[in-house]
Amino acid sequence: MSSLDMEKLVSLCKRRGFIFPSSEIYGGIGGFWDYGPLGVELKRNIKDAWWHDIVRTRDDMVGLDCSIIMNPRVWEASGHVGGFSDPLVDCKKTKERYRADQLWVFIYRFNAKDDPGKHLEFWWGSLGGAPEEARKAAEARAAKVAKKLGQPLDSSVTGYMQLAPEDRDKVIGPSVDEAGTLTEPRSFNLMFKTFVGALESESNVAYLRPETAQGIFANFKNVCDTGRVKIPFGIAQVGKSFRNEINPRNFTFRSREFEQMEIEFFCKPEDAKEWYAYWRKARFDWYVKLGLRSEKLRLRDHDPDELAFYSTATADIEYAFPFGISELEGIAHRGDYDLTQHMKFSGKDLTYFDEESKARFTPHVIEPSAGADRATLAFLCEAFHEDVVENETRTVMKLHPRLAPIKAAVFPLVKRDGMPEKAMSIHKCIQQKFASFYDQTGAVGRRYRRQDEAGTPYCITIDGQTLTDDTVTIRDRDSLKQWRVPSANIDTIIEDLITGKTTVPGADSAN
Repeated sequence: MSSLDMEKLVSLCKRRGFIFPSSEIYGGIGGFWDYGPLGVELKRNIKDAWWHDIVRTRDDMVGLDCSIIMNPRVWEASGHVGGFSDPLVDCKKTKERYRADQLWVFIYRFNAKDDPGKHLEFWWGSLGGAPEEARKAAEARAAKVAKKLGQPLDSSVTGYMQLAPEDRDKVIGPSVDEAGTLTEPRSFNLMFKTFVGALESESNVAYLRPETAQGIFANFKNVCDTGRVKIPFGIAQVGKSFRNEINPRNFTFRSREFEQMEIEFFCKPEDAKEWYAYWRKARFDWYVKLGLRSEKLRLRDHDPDELAFYSTATADIEYAFPFGISELEGIAHRGDYDLTQHMKFSGKDLTYFDEESKARFTPHVIEPSAGADRATLAFLCEAFHEDVVENETRTVMKLHPRLAPIKAAVFPLVKRDGMPEKAMSIHKCIQQKFASFYDQTGAVGRRYRRQDEAGTPYCITIDGQTLTDDTVTIRDRDSLKQWRVPSANIDTIIEDLITGKTTVPGADSAN
């Protein structure tokens, strides 16, 4: 697949009703997004697939749904109140605000135009989660200078935080053309602060949760006491989290309101290494199974200097988005840090008594933490394809059938001879099991194209032959194969195609 133009994907998401800017009629609000009719179905299907595979079909996993606002002491114990902050840099000229740890400085050296023996340096600041993500903007600025001074002699990159204080005055901010406009870094807490009750006082301060994990740890004892669980076991949760990001960007990837899919898997300390290896592989395989099969998906182990002080191992599942390689999910061996912290701050015993060994211990935790919004964006990026069909460019979203917002679309060939009535009855039949769409407007070819953009894997056409032998035509989105089947059990036929029980005749299975 050729490289994806992010602007094309964003345009398709808006045009087809996948994702809209929040509060758009009022000019929007940075870092917040709304999911449209197709987007809400896609994201729900991703969350449902995760819940089905992680919770419902496993005997060692239970679910939880914790409140968004919790006792502030929870966030003191977790370290969020004292340590959940990012270094912040302001531009004194534009009043823009940047995360200093995501501000990369690209240093280009040119020959001076009037004095070849003299060198000119440009220190351009550019934003990105990694240098690769930030490089494009810096290269564009260097290209403009190169038109006057010729090609650069050399270039290098370093983090803004790694610069000596006296060198920071040399940096040209991302949105200005002069150096010296950036302030020194200062801490900025990422939690959204609010107040509980009628009075706005320090005694009533609360926070919108920045992650779902702490609710699981706070309920560990409740689950053990009521859930008839036995170590090793996990607690899973899907829910909203909020972080007051300094620079929300890259479409929905870095937002201020987002949804997480998290597991806290509790095990014996001596078994933690084995369970970490298990979840590291299992979570990577899950994305592959649902369609992220390209070379853009990778599993990266953290270097020792990247690890949190309490972690012995962490791996990131990363995807090469159009804006750079970024994290989809992290799998962390967190040791007993979290439960120990909550015991310290709450005064409650969160140890576990093992009936078989008659031993009491603090369980170790393996945490696979995924972002539902990031997963949705990755599946959209992977699905976006353009090909040529009948001399026309076709945009098609090759979503896995399990994730597709609409599973089947039903068309009457013409709006007469009883075809609409037959088509509607088939649509209603399929609708009892899956999301189905009825469309009788326009030429069939145009209707196919609309469903291709929506990612609908199967289209069903009712025509003149249907009225004589009660068969319909199924058209496969990816292969464009068409074949006829009896209409009597069309819902079961579509179900078998979606689940992979049967495949498209004459085509490789996409499942």
